[in-house]
Amino acid sequence: MKAAFRDHYVSTDLVQVRTLPIPEPKPKEIQVKVVATTINRTDMAVVTGWPWIMRFFVGLPNPKFPVPGTDFVGVISAIGSDEKGFKIGDKVWGFIDNGCGSHAEYFCTSSYSNLQKIPEGIDWKSAAGSIEGVHYAYNFINKMTLQPGNNVLVIGGTGAIGSAAIQILKSMGVLVTAISLGHVERVKELGADRVIDGSKGDWTQFVGQFDAVFDAVGKSRFKICKPLLKENGVYISSELGPNWENPFLAIKSGFMGKKKVKFPVPTNVQKSLEKIGQLLLEGKFQPLIDRTVSLDEISQAYTYVNSGKKIGNVILKVSQDLF
Repeated sequence: MKAAFRDHYVSTDLVQVRTLPIPEPKPKEIQVKVVATTINRTDMAVVTGWPWIMRFFVGLPNPKFPVPGTDFVGVISAIGSDEKGFKIGDKVWGFIDNGCGSHAEYFCTSSYSNLQKIPEGIDWKSAAGSIEGVHYAYNFINKMTLQPGNNVLVIGGTGAIGSAAIQILKSMGVLVTAISLGHVERVKELGADRVIDGSKGDWTQFVGQFDAVFDAVGKSRFKICKPLLKENGVYISSELGPNWENPFLAIKSGFMGKKKVKFPVPTNVQKSLEKIGQLLLEGKFQPLIDRTVSLDEISQAYTYVNSGKKIGNVILKVSQDLF
């Protein structure tokens, strides 16, 4: 089979394409024929081992899986002798944030809590673009107490997380102001009530207007966004922040003042998949797609994603006959 490959932590331009043996499932594993996946921000950390803390989960001193890839949509192509919950031909999707080897034509896994069957009526491309970013967005949003009519500021409206957050918030009846560096029209199409081009407008002027600020790209700080929050407002960032300040501020703000920092750890992939599956079927969500690439373009695609210039999702098409 063809697969992306690196056997130690490398810069993104050093990811190669190799021909490897097709892995066979162990007794409690399934083998997945990959239809598509994404090249995402989590993959950057898995490949490069940065931030360094990722290595405790991905592998020390080298990655446990030489083939990268964290999310996937595909078809079960073989089943281990002890596995009873799935059958060959089942369509599945999932996300394993410390890597599962899905940037390949086939991979095997026993992480059943991180995958489920794809609901009927969802096409491969929509499914592939609705996993990694959605999982993070949903797990940040569900840690805030929001009601219809509340105002939320989303910083980074064109990323996979930010574009998902806007649509999930709108499905809840929340009023969304989005900050985007360009691509204003694309963000408006996602349903944001107000879009500010961060390269032109001053978004720090909206003092005391928001029930929550969600930084989906890690480009702000609590001390900058605190004046924008209402009295009991909440600040959440998808990143650790300078000097890893956000986890510490989350603890500190719990004892000081009414404006809080939250730093949730995303969990329960199946619940995320169930939520987004429902929204996809109801027509309330459509993933933002930047481009679709093939396995042979993997090195260039990794470098592009790592540049920070992508919008939404970069889809990696693996199975030419099914996608």
